[in-house]
Amino acid sequence: MPNRKQKMENDEEQKCNVKEASTSVPVGYQSDSHLETEEETVKGPKTSNFMVGGLIGASPPKFVSLEEIIKAANGMKNMALAHEIAVDKNFQLQKLEPDDGTFHRKVKEIMHKAFWNLLAEQLDEDPPNYTQALVLLQEIKETLDELVLPHHAKIRENLNEVLDVNLIKQQAENCVLNFHHYAQYVISIMSKVCAPVRDEKIRELSQKTDVIEIFKGIMEVLQLMRLDLANFTITMMRPNIVASSIEYEKAKFAEFLKVNTNGLQFTEKWLLRHFDSINVSSSSSDINTVRQLTHCLLTEAYLDLLEWDFSPDAETLMLDQSRLLELRDKTSRLSIMGSVILLVNNAVGAPILGVSSFKKNIKQHLNVLLDSVHSNKDLESIMPNIVLQVKTDLKITLEEINATPLSSEIETLLKGQILDLINPEHKIRHLINLRIRQFLQKIILSQTAAPQQVPPGLSSLQEELTAIVAQFLILISHNRSVFGEYYQEIVTNALIKKETENNKDMSAIHTMDL
Repeated sequence: MPNRKQKMENDEEQKCNVKEASTSVPVGYQSDSHLETEEETVKGPKTSNFMVGGLIGASPPKFVSLEEIIKAANGMKNMALAHEIAVDKNFQLQKLEPDDGTFHRKVKEIMHKAFWNLLAEQLDEDPPNYTQALVLLQEIKETLDELVLPHHAKIRENLNEVLDVNLIKQQAENCVLNFHHYAQYVISIMSKVCAPVRDEKIRELSQKTDVIEIFKGIMEVLQLMRLDLANFTITMMRPNIVASSIEYEKAKFAEFLKVNTNGLQFTEKWLLRHFDSINVSSSSSDINTVRQLTHCLLTEAYLDLLEWDFSPDAETLMLDQSRLLELRDKTSRLSIMGSVILLVNNAVGAPILGVSSFKKNIKQHLNVLLDSVHSNKDLESIMPNIVLQVKTDLKITLEEINATPLSSEIETLLKGQILDLINPEHKIRHLINLRIRQFLQKIILSQTAAPQQVPPGLSSLQEELTAIVAQFLILISHNRSVFGEYYQEIVTNALIKKETENNKDMSAIHTMDL
């Protein structure tokens, strides 16, 4: 049995290992709020004791190599791309351009200008110098080789014959190279293999006469065509990508956890937020109990994400953080809009109840006003403008239907009621929030595709609510498919801990009775 001195040395060695490993965590998969100093990492929450796929345990973390860390970080980038394609049916690659005025933009512009100036100078020499031109034609040929699809065999054969590098070099050496002729040939090939959306640009290129401007345009359009081909490939491969992305993301996240020994601490906190409020009578060894409890806790955890002042900082949500924040804002704004419309209907009553134009206008105007609202604090500053807009829309509508204008008493009452919505606990606002949450809860928990009734008071916002539900379901369905095993393991561990604590309490009571 080790003596006290040996035990202290072992403890110190373990602390060093923890500190060394904590500094090796790739930050690409963490939000800024998760970044800690070495001291904070060591003193922070302890690593969970449960096992996830054999990757996370209670023993001190092992050292990881730089190669493993880089591999994990790169894996997260690839995983992020696959995830984007899987959850966004309209995913498209976009041309990346540095912002105006930035250093990168200036460098790019200088380099491009230098290239084209050099090409123009060499072509103006007597005899012409084709050094730069040959480099350009070689690059164009390689790009066209990428863009010509396999079934375009004749085009590829003709391309190899005409843009023969050795032949072009001989022509250049003998000063008989017709650079303009090759430009027109390249344009003709591009017109055959480009997407219809590029036809106009190809037409513009064919009408240019300055050879430098022609080749500038050729290079620009070729880059767009490469982007078109990449997006076309993604569209064609998307069903396969979606089908395999779940297993791919699982594998990449497992690699991430290998070098992040405390990689689920925020997920655990998020998932178990409602754990203490749920009564569980069955044992943690009952797999059905664990599954049912995980489903319930996960449903509540997902719904929490749609509340203002709640940030999705769980590690398993990082790839969808921006989407979830956007959905959270949309849901919260929808709740405010529903509350305002309900208050207006109650205060004004019969004159506007059947006027569809009023609902349409007030919804459109409130949507614009709330577009910049991301928190209760933002709402407080914008609420006076909402009051003014409601009064304006009411006045116009009542005039259009020849109804009696609002009395000053009703206007004052309505103004106060709307301004009170700033309080998150306001009765009407709380009611609308609850109805939206329960509506989403029913859909998530439902085992069938049966249609759900739109909550009372939200019928005028059905289109917006449906859009939120559709996007939210895609995200959480994919998230649960990828990380379901981890969630279930977290819940199992929490049940075991709770059972252990209950057994200790029972033992203590029994001892006292004795």
